[in-house]
Amino acid sequence: MGGQKKRSLKQIERAQARRTEADKTEKKKKEKKVVTKEKIIGILPPSIKDMKIVNEVKKMKVLTPFAVSTKFNLRISAAKDFLEQLEQIGAIELVSGNHTIKIYKPIAS
Repeated sequence: MGGQKKRSLKQIERAQARRTEADKTEKKKKEKKVVTKEKIIGILPPSIKDMKIVNEVKKMKVLTPFAVSTKFNLRISAAKDFLEQLEQIGAIELVSGNHTIKIYKPIAS
């Protein structure tokens, strides 16, 4: 038989002011979250004929798919394909590996 008591005008104004300030801060947080950098990742491996990239790869001490993908901004699958192509032409050689990762080293010319 009770129920909620009726608020005074002053209490209603304060509650409304708090809600509007909370909404403003939420909007600012949402705007900040929207501003993010998108990383563009290459799907196709670079060309083997591009000597600039091949020379960069030969300068690296150890070649793993992760190292190549981070350096050239590629997907790991594209980096694996690129490393396999370089191995076929004889620019790098397989040092060790299993079914998940392969480690290569450049051939000294």
